[in-house]
Amino acid sequence: MTLSRPITQAASALRDRFREVRAASLALAAPLSAEDQCIQSMPDASPTKWHLAHTTWFFETVLLQPHAAGYRPFDERFHYLFNSYYEALGPRHPRPQRGLLTRPSVDEVHAYRAHVDEAVLALLDGGDGERGWAAIEPIVTLGLHHEQQHQELLLTDILHALSCNPLLPAYRPAAGPALRLAAVPPAMHWLPRPGGMVQVGHEGPQQGFAFDNETPRHATLLQPYAIADRLVSCGDYAQFIADGGYQRPELWLSDGWAAVQAQGWRHPAYWLAADDPRLQGQQPQGGWQVFGLHGVRPMEADAPVSQLSFYEAAAYAEWAGARLPTEFEWEAAFDAPGISQMTGHVWQWTRSSYDPYPGFRPMPGIAAEYNGKFMVGQLVLRGGSVATPPGHSRPSYRNFFPPAARWQFSGLRLAKDI
Repeated sequence: MTLSRPITQAASALRDRFREVRAASLALAAPLSAEDQCIQSMPDASPTKWHLAHTTWFFETVLLQPHAAGYRPFDERFHYLFNSYYEALGPRHPRPQRGLLTRPSVDEVHAYRAHVDEAVLALLDGGDGERGWAAIEPIVTLGLHHEQQHQELLLTDILHALSCNPLLPAYRPAAGPALRLAAVPPAMHWLPRPGGMVQVGHEGPQQGFAFDNETPRHATLLQPYAIADRLVSCGDYAQFIADGGYQRPELWLSDGWAAVQAQGWRHPAYWLAADDPRLQGQQPQGGWQVFGLHGVRPMEADAPVSQLSFYEAAAYAEWAGARLPTEFEWEAAFDAPGISQMTGHVWQWTRSSYDPYPGFRPMPGIAAEYNGKFMVGQLVLRGGSVATPPGHSRPSYRNFFPPAARWQFSGLRLAKDI
């Protein structure tokens, strides 16, 4: 049976999308040396080379081996090396030891990607009728969104690794003046919201792809509230620091204050004071400096503050006489008149625990382990960051991290009760 014309057109579009996403991963890795791509700076991060291999492993294991007749794995040993957390697929190399994988080389990982890409494109070209298309299309689409998640992690993980280098090398030096993340109004304004019963969650396949944790769409009751029209800026946050924010336990949740004391936090993760010894030999700028993908740059007072933990976001909100929005308040305000910076700047911490929606059911098969089993001890972030691939964010997207995580492009927006 051959594919019908509508499915043939869809297969062609999916092939193009597959090539585009896979090429984007290699482009993100291109500025990095082989040494850069092997390093793992902490257990929560992964080497660039591992990201490139794991996203390939996903297509090989979840798509090709069950659905491509006669497919031969590139290297059977990679099944153990590049499994992330799929218990149903057997044992795996320990996550904290991914940086020890000096072999396979970067070139071998690229060859692995090429081998799998060729097989995936052949599978999409082959055509196995509508039943075959119905089986493979959701997996390919999921695999592409999975790879986009790892593209963002590739950047946040290598930024953390480079921040540990006393030379503070840039991932990609800026070609000219510092790129401004955003310009914001001189004052923050409050946008009142009426509350009431609102529908939240993804609307369904007719609205495009969504992860299972965004479903099912359901009604929730909101009390009247106000939400800030913009993100908290670096200049705003510098005032919190200057007012002794990191020395005032009354502003912090208990676990957050313990983290401040244990980790010695005094400012966002990649901020550098003017007297920081790592700035010696660099052109003096004065004031706060911020390390980012383009290296060390002067702090932009009107840029959204980034690299904050949930604890820091909550402490700032307490200091400001406000609070963090719930994820449902955030989603309900997404299209509010006057609101800005909802996506494309920083992920925004919410006050919502990462819990299943009423009636939640995980994806079938191996992908059932994708999201649901992490619904404990995590907080939801909404929006999208400067590192989020274009087209990957949407109002219902639920990112999640433990409250102490601060190596992501994460910031905050304020809310308050009215």
